[in-house]
Amino acid sequence: MFASRTGWDLTPTRLAAALAARREAGLQVYDLTESNPTRCGLLGGAEQLLGALAHTANLWYEPAPLGLESARAAVARYYADKGAAVPLDRICLTASTSEGYAFLFRLLADPGDEVLVPRPSYPLLDFLTGVNDVQLVPYPLVYDGAWRMDLDTLRQAAGPRVRAIVAVNPNNPTGSFVRAEERDALVDFSRERGLALIVDEVFGDYPFKGVDGAAPTLAGTAGALTFVLNGLSKVAALPQMKLAWIAASGPEDLVRPALDRLEVIADTYLSVGTPIQRALPPILAARSDIQQKVLARLRANWKTLTDRLARGGPVEALHTEGGWYAILRLPAVQDDEAWALRLLDEDGVHVHPGYLFDFPDPGHMVVSLLPSEEIFAEGVARLLARAPVA
Repeated sequence: MFASRTGWDLTPTRLAAALAARREAGLQVYDLTESNPTRCGLLGGAEQLLGALAHTANLWYEPAPLGLESARAAVARYYADKGAAVPLDRICLTASTSEGYAFLFRLLADPGDEVLVPRPSYPLLDFLTGVNDVQLVPYPLVYDGAWRMDLDTLRQAAGPRVRAIVAVNPNNPTGSFVRAEERDALVDFSRERGLALIVDEVFGDYPFKGVDGAAPTLAGTAGALTFVLNGLSKVAALPQMKLAWIAASGPEDLVRPALDRLEVIADTYLSVGTPIQRALPPILAARSDIQQKVLARLRANWKTLTDRLARGGPVEALHTEGGWYAILRLPAVQDDEAWALRLLDEDGVHVHPGYLFDFPDPGHMVVSLLPSEEIFAEGVARLLARAPVA
């Protein structure tokens, strides 16, 4: 009765079941996976936001497949602030970056075609490729004190059915930005092979500090057909507002037919609500305040973590440059799920086991840097107290 693409194993993992049981029992959980800014005390500018949504013009329905011109102009200004020229007629609004991925997979790939995706990366990409009948082919990010793309392996992985390369800038969860030389290599390879670049930049506004050689955005890239994804979920810490965008660039003979086809896809769904489109210009204009609050939280928790680790011990925080996460490397005396279960059962600390992000080796944990400073500090203290115990 059901499509094979939805044939997932929906049995809760041991960790999910243990977490639910602990919460049902009313036991304390130090949740170091929490990345919802609306649950972390980081909602800002409520009156301004609600005022922007309460406009009589929202009662009129004016369907615009690519998005209202005023909203797309606001996105164009966002990129202009980053030094990138993206005309508003090369912007397509979507309800989320996930929907943006789906639009692009439908645009670029037939069933069974392939896209190259970094490893480690966010597990949602497995589902997005699967539900769109596209095959995910990983290419590695390698760690040698910092993260970098293994470009030789990427080229070798690009078989005849590959249609696009996904890059995440900065990567989730490694926090590594695409270097300028990596960008140039990706553009050259994409142009040579006739591939598109899909660049997810949702965490791009959250560097921990200046990153030497980083490409701040790939929006406006001219050498290859490029689609940059972003949205309010991270740019303004408003995941509930459901507005994102695709910014297209590249050779005109590729960009124009791509946008014509994207417009038909977008017109088929018309998924973006009028009120949030009309509210987008003031929200983006005021984004600095909430971004500074988020950055202050991220940097404070990163400092707490690194200060504790500086005292010595078997746990290492891998180098990161931005984003909302940190990666911990623990002694590989047990697998990632066993570590996560033990931390939860014995210490009340909830972390992401590394296998969820497709780490190839055991002993990795991923923690969010977004929880309150008190919760984060206590969770880290308990984790580090447990780590030396085999």
